[in-house]
Amino acid sequence: MKTKLVNLGVLLLLGPLGLSAQHQQHLTLDEVIHMAATQSSEAKFSDTKVLGRQLEVEQAKSKQLPDAQVNGQYMFMTTPNLDLKLALGAGGKPADIAANQLWIGQASVRMPIYTGGQIKGGIDIAKDARQAEEWNAVVTKEKLASHAINIYLNLYKAQQTNLLVTENIKQSEQRVSDFKAMLDNGLIARNDLLKAELQLSNYQVSLQEAQKNIKILNYQLANLLKIDEETALDQIDLTEIKGITPLQQASYTEASVNRSDIKSLESQHRITEDQLKVAKSSNLPKVFASAGYNAFGLHNIVTVTNAASLGMGISYDIGSLYKSKREINVAKNRIKEMDDHLEMLKDKVKIEVQQANENYTLAQKQNLVYRQAVEQASENYRITKDKYENGIADTDDLLTADVQQLQSKINLAISQANTIEKYYDLMLSNGALNIK
Repeated sequence: MKTKLVNLGVLLLLGPLGLSAQHQQHLTLDEVIHMAATQSSEAKFSDTKVLGRQLEVEQAKSKQLPDAQVNGQYMFMTTPNLDLKLALGAGGKPADIAANQLWIGQASVRMPIYTGGQIKGGIDIAKDARQAEEWNAVVTKEKLASHAINIYLNLYKAQQTNLLVTENIKQSEQRVSDFKAMLDNGLIARNDLLKAELQLSNYQVSLQEAQKNIKILNYQLANLLKIDEETALDQIDLTEIKGITPLQQASYTEASVNRSDIKSLESQHRITEDQLKVAKSSNLPKVFASAGYNAFGLHNIVTVTNAASLGMGISYDIGSLYKSKREINVAKNRIKEMDDHLEMLKDKVKIEVQQANENYTLAQKQNLVYRQAVEQASENYRITKDKYENGIADTDDLLTADVQQLQSKINLAISQANTIEKYYDLMLSNGALNIK
């Protein structure tokens, strides 16, 4: 008998649980998934990182625009010694001139025409980095949704445990009251009453534990969803959850196409390919167009204005002939690393898909067994109760049958939640979890 009660206590402690707080709120599982993917701190952080990558794309595009500069200087100098090489005419030598002030004004525009693909490559890298970050954000939100599903369904388990134990406490209290009356009439031994009271005490302890865990779970879910932390979810109804298909199976072929983590890594792979193109382009010359305006003046000596210029230029980094080879080798090695990483991820996905299929199949089979167990335990308790009332079974038999009946009902509630959780794990492994 003691062993049965201990087993029940262990069962009630399974998983993080959580009870009512100050405010009641009804949330469906779809609402919880959406809120976890949009309102949680991690989801918002991932959106911020995506925005940062978009800004980097705009920054890369700005390199296509011309560079424009305007400079101006005005300086006082000591009176310089002048030795003019130009003929001054009949006068011969120049008079003493106080040329102690100098001003310079410059304006220039430089427009890249051909950069060997470096600007375009930089834009492509930024775009692929943004795409990779977008898929990383989806991965993060899918994990957050999966975590929220786990908490939500554990809350269901806790609520069901609370209801079932509360119901059994009422029956146990009535049994203790009946046993006291039977003891007073000399129909049972005091030891039988003590056994009934001990079972009631164990139920009460289990109820307190379940209620404490429900409070914990409510706080965890409220914190994740960024709602009032004093919020308590109403009794969860699993019949509100739609779209669960008993024969659903994940497929590696679909997962390899749909999985966000694979798409993110593929985008990162494209980044390494773009980096290789940029490394190779360093061997090519750069062509640019330029225009400028210059003006300067030396006090009492010369003033130059309207010195405009327009033309084209070309530059070539000779050092790239021996430097770029190393950069190209590094870029090629990064591509190889990404190939290996992608292959490793796909192997991991294969295992996850196979495991998710097996777990979901097992959960469905176990649910059928637990349904049968509830019927068996209920019938066993009815028969044992009849035998006890007819003096054929003893108190130990009756109390054991009562624990078995309660345990079978709790097992079924947990199994129903587990089946739904494994279904969503299946969707996650297949890249089909809807977080919108």
